[in-house]
Amino acid sequence: MILTEERVVPKLMNPKSGILMEHIARYQFARMFASGRVLDIACGVGYGTAILLKSNPQISTVVGVDINKDAIDYAKEHYNDARAMYVAGDAMAESLPDEIGRFDTVVSFETIEHLQNDELFIANLYKMMKPDGTLIISTPFGKGRGIPCSNPFHVHQYKEPEFAELLNCFDTVDMYYQLDEMIEKGTQDKKYYLMVAVCTIKAKDV
Repeated sequence: MILTEERVVPKLMNPKSGILMEHIARYQFARMFASGRVLDIACGVGYGTAILLKSNPQISTVVGVDINKDAIDYAKEHYNDARAMYVAGDAMAESLPDEIGRFDTVVSFETIEHLQNDELFIANLYKMMKPDGTLIISTPFGKGRGIPCSNPFHVHQYKEPEFAELLNCFDTVDMYYQLDEMIEKGTQDKKYYLMVAVCTIKAKDV
């Protein structure tokens, strides 16, 4: 597995790497909300799936999906678990909900900013959620949706109202903010670089 700017591979990184520690913090945050059948979409090499499962008996299984088959093969080798399943798949494929089913919890970290059709991505996630399901999704702050930025891998870097608008299909959207390893509700005296939204849908809506 090759380490790139957009691929976190903990076993190839300094354990004190700021980027690694920030990514781990997001999965530890998501673990507090995760239960039942869980989807880790764009799971990469599977380290996040392992974090979600750690000391969490509320989870029955985690399905990790990534478009990169090499990453999936790496996940199967290095993060194998009786409650984990890794599948190569495209988060943008409209057939994906039919292929892998519905979930009580969906986790999507650092993915939506890479996708041109962000609305289709959210629609796919919604279709894959069970009644009373929860989505935990993150993305960095930026100058605006579709505006070019310094990261060549990002199509979008959202302002908060734009990100919230994409999530308006959900009944509740609870926004948190990340600074280094801290994820909190936010205060005016801090400059956060990333948003983490916890979204829910009611049973009547599914």
